[in-house]
Amino acid sequence: MTSESAAPDPATDATATSVVVSFPDELSAWGRDQLTADRFVNYLKRFHDEAALGDEWEEFLDVGCCGDSLTLTLRVEELEPAGATTLSEETEVEFVEREGSVHGGWCVQSADGPASTTGKQD
Repeated sequence: MTSESAAPDPATDATATSVVVSFPDELSAWGRDQLTADRFVNYLKRFHDEAALGDEWEEFLDVGCCGDSLTLTLRVEELEPAGATTLSEETEVEFVEREGSVHGGWCVQSADGPASTTGKQD
């Protein structure tokens, strides 16, 4: 009996090479920093190991000691290749804005909150 390692067949492999996830456009620059941090992206791929177009994930972002809980809804907008249903450590995650709001966040969502490191918010 021989053991052969065959390359995954793209037609039957359900693992996404990339996933596009949208977030509410009202998310502050601080929140965006937390959303795109490696630790949060890695968490998403481990916790949401299965995904489908339109899935909505209620998530909590790290606000440290400066505020209340910051929750938001993330939505799966696209999976590549089409038909993929599984996320892996190798899946690339891209974030895009969509119209929406966030809940909580006290100081994190205000002008008095911590400064962003990305400068994406005016």
